[in-house]
Amino acid sequence: MMDRGGVDSARWWRLAAALLLPVALAACSRPPPEQALREAMAGMHSAIEARDAVELAGFLAEDFIGPGGLDRDGARRLAALHFMRHGEVGVTAGPLDIELQEAHARVRFSAVLSGGSGRLLPDSARAWQVDTGWRLVDGDWLMTGAEWTPALR
Repeated sequence: MMDRGGVDSARWWRLAAALLLPVALAACSRPPPEQALREAMAGMHSAIEARDAVELAGFLAEDFIGPGGLDRDGARRLAALHFMRHGEVGVTAGPLDIELQEAHARVRFSAVLSGGSGRLLPDSARAWQVDTGWRLVDGDWLMTGAEWTPALR
C-alpha cells in the first residue's frame, strides 16, 4: 500500500509525462534542417506568386540586408511595388545549392521572374543569379541577406 506522499508523487509524474509527451512528439516531428529550409523557400515562392508582400516579408529576418543596404521594410515595399505593377507574377527557380552550418545556411540558385497582365505571354521576364543567407530563429528559417545579379548581361 502506498503512503499519501507516494500517491501524490505518482500523480505528479503522470501529469508531467502527459504534459511533456506532446512537446516531445512535436520536437520529434520537426523536419530536418534542409527540408525546413526548402519549405521556407517554397513559402517565399508561394508568397511571391500570391503577390503578398507582407507574407513575403515574414520570411525575412529583422536584420535582413540586401543590395545597396536594402532592409526588410524596403524589401517589402519593393515587392509591393512590383506586385502593383503586374497583375500576375511568376517565379521559376533553378535547383537550390544549399550549404548548412549549424543554425546558418547559404542558398544559391538561378531564378526567372516574370510579370504580366494576364495575357498568354508575360509582359516582362528577367533571369537572375541569387545568393542568400539564412539563420534558424526559434525553429524557423529566416533570410538574413540576399544578393542578386542579372544572369544574362
